[in-house]
Amino acid sequence: MSLTTRQEEILFAIIEEYAELATPVGSVTLAKLFSVSSATIRAEMSRLEEMGYIAQPHTSAGRVPTDAGYRYYVNILTEHPERTKARAINANPESKPSKSKPIERENRVLEVRVGSQNRADYAIRGAVNSLVELTGNLGLATIGDQLYISGISRLFTQPEFLDNARVQAVAELLDNLEPWLREAAPGQPLNIFIGQENPIGKTSQVSLIISRFRSPYSDNSYIGVLGPTRQNYGRVMSLVRYAGQILEKALMMDKIS
Repeated sequence: MSLTTRQEEILFAIIEEYAELATPVGSVTLAKLFSVSSATIRAEMSRLEEMGYIAQPHTSAGRVPTDAGYRYYVNILTEHPERTKARAINANPESKPSKSKPIERENRVLEVRVGSQNRADYAIRGAVNSLVELTGNLGLATIGDQLYISGISRLFTQPEFLDNARVQAVAELLDNLEPWLREAAPGQPLNIFIGQENPIGKTSQVSLIISRFRSPYSDNSYIGVLGPTRQNYGRVMSLVRYAGQILEKALMMDKIS
């Protein structure tokens, strides 16, 4: 369903504000951002809600994105990668980059952590641990039958997981992650499964952002992160994509044995 330019900008602003602050976004905040009246914003928000891109929690006057809203947003970022840099704010306050720490510096962290290793398993763990530190999500990699996971405690500090039912749903997803990846075999360089798009753990409200890469150890090698649907997709997608690229390069080099 197509959106007007203003509707798209409002949807993106809601997604990004919610990612950063973890609270529903109201019309007053958006009116200040767009320099228009609150009434104008409320009218556009009503249309977005009717189209299924945002929803209103029962306890708040603000709005939050739906899975459909996130999917629209991710599709735009995928089709127009140049827009990810303009939207590179991080949902996790602890790892939000300052002006002196652009995405290029974070890519350098991945390069050093992976490139300085002389063993394949160390390189993989370095990449996974770096993604945990940079995104605040759970990091994972799977190469053949070997599954690497790190950052479970970081993931569960996110406000979304104060609900025990949500934690159990994520645990179910993790228990079935490796067999599901073998069955689904995501074929794109970067694959994003949002909320109910995950064939397992549909009620966990998490997103799996995962990159497929080549390795001499398996035809099905992946690295990525699992986090709440509320996150900075532009930045995380960029980091996961780059992690796959440098890990592929490292594992294909003769020095990794």
